[in-house]
Amino acid sequence: MLGLNLSTSAAAGADPVAEALEAERLGFDFVSANDHPMGGSPTHELWTLLAWVAARTSRIRVASRVLGVPYRNPAVVAKMAATLQGLSGGRLILGIGGGSSDEGIAAVGADVPTPRAKTDGVEDALRIIRGLWSEPGFTYEGAVHSVRNATIEPRPSEPIPIWTGTYGPRGLGLTGELADGWIPSLDLVPPERFEELRERILDAASRAGRPPEAIACIYNLEVRIGSKDPDGSVVSGEPAAIVERLVAFLELGFSGMNFLIDGPDAGEQRERLASEVLPALRAAA
Repeated sequence: MLGLNLSTSAAAGADPVAEALEAERLGFDFVSANDHPMGGSPTHELWTLLAWVAARTSRIRVASRVLGVPYRNPAVVAKMAATLQGLSGGRLILGIGGGSSDEGIAAVGADVPTPRAKTDGVEDALRIIRGLWSEPGFTYEGAVHSVRNATIEPRPSEPIPIWTGTYGPRGLGLTGELADGWIPSLDLVPPERFEELRERILDAASRAGRPPEAIACIYNLEVRIGSKDPDGSVVSGEPAAIVERLVAFLELGFSGMNFLIDGPDAGEQRERLASEVLPALRAAA
């Protein structure tokens, strides 16, 4: 799967829906957006934006990258996701994580969780969401979140993929046991670390009786066609060089990518990525 980052900007002149429509026209499989509801820069709330984008598009999937568990009750997220999945015709990818911004969590009046408590919250969310999607009268007592005799209707008529943005050993284990995908960022998981971290996911999947192919690995990375980034944190250069580097990521074990494109020429960059890079990348895959 090949996706494109969707800006959440609400500044004058920003038009995330137009970006999503362009991504759909260019043949991307999904658009994704991050979850930072607090802050001084004008932004749209993630879930509202994804619902609006889904209503305005017809084919492309929408992904939260990733929904911060501390901001929303997981039982309500299960209901939100089931609703958006139904209304969008099955186009939701639910990405969840522990919440990267301690300042943002504090800003909404919540206690800032310790790293352990963040992972506890992710585990609770995964188990609650899965449980509410699959059975009525679901009860679960977690370290952070609980539900008691809870039912949502309608439950999803088809599976909703859940991707995580986890990096620690326990979080990676939860991904292998309970999630459908992992979406690490290039700056946090460089290629030389990927195999070690992925092995933790696959070990956990094996212990849970799940096949390795059940877990998609989607690389979240910035791309820049034309200019060369000296430190390698951006996949950049001429199209052929970019294709070569991206194919190497596929050979490592990645099954897809989410591309971040920024700058005043973002529209031109998206066009070039779609026409000069993606066909060769899809052929290689």
